[in-house]
Amino acid sequence: MEFFKSDKVYDFMKYRIPFLGLSLFLFVSSLVLISTKGLNFGIDFVGGSIIQVKYEQEAPINSIREELSKHEAFKSAVVTEFGSSDEVVIKITNTSTELGSDIGDQISSVLKTTGTFELRRVDMVGPKVGDELREKGVIALVLALSVILIYVSYRFEWRFAVSSILALIHDLVIAIGAISLFSVEVNLDILAALLTVLGYSINDTIIVFDRVREKIAQSNSGELIEIINDSVSNTLSRTTLTSFTTLLVVITLYIFGSEIISGFSFTLLVGIVV
Repeated sequence: MEFFKSDKVYDFMKYRIPFLGLSLFLFVSSLVLISTKGLNFGIDFVGGSIIQVKYEQEAPINSIREELSKHEAFKSAVVTEFGSSDEVVIKITNTSTELGSDIGDQISSVLKTTGTFELRRVDMVGPKVGDELREKGVIALVLALSVILIYVSYRFEWRFAVSSILALIHDLVIAIGAISLFSVEVNLDILAALLTVLGYSINDTIIVFDRVREKIAQSNSGELIEIINDSVSNTLSRTTLTSFTTLLVVITLYIFGSEIISGFSFTLLVGIVV
């Protein structure tokens, strides 16, 4: 299937300056957001507990907060609605509660006056484990970029490798900037989404670069702008089909998926659009 004629060449490079300006603006804005506002690290990376509670009636969020604030160990708890009005998630970061004790029983005891409910989920991560996960997450991203750099250098040449890494960093930083802007909770799912964005981006880059390399070998004029326009135009139908179909799936996940995967699908959505 072809949305665009394979023999038609579109002059993409004619608009390179304004789009470079847009990319630079988004990139710098993302860096400013990350350095000033920072990231909203979840329990996975800072340690603490997550308790998911489902009530038989509408969850009395104000009463839950009031009861939790009476206990020193739960004063830092954040209570939010989870998907529906009868379900809430309680997040306690850097909890002083011993990991060996049953925090679920403690929460049940504290909230017994707020109504009839059941505990759906109790997750606990120690601060040390959270630090290790955060460190290993950064290492995973750096290793992914390094391996991509080596692979592209081997398959093409160093100029292609450098430009591909710059493009990947561009996509990654803007995606993280969006996460910071909308205060999306950064957990292991978000890390998986960022790694997926890297893989998705380099796949498209390799296909375009492969066509550029072929055109350079075939071209007599050696005009790089013409070669780039020709290469991108030739792969435009493939890129559009791949991006559009993936985007439809991710939008469906974001709109109709549960609260648990909203951060994952949001990150993928931003990454694909960028």
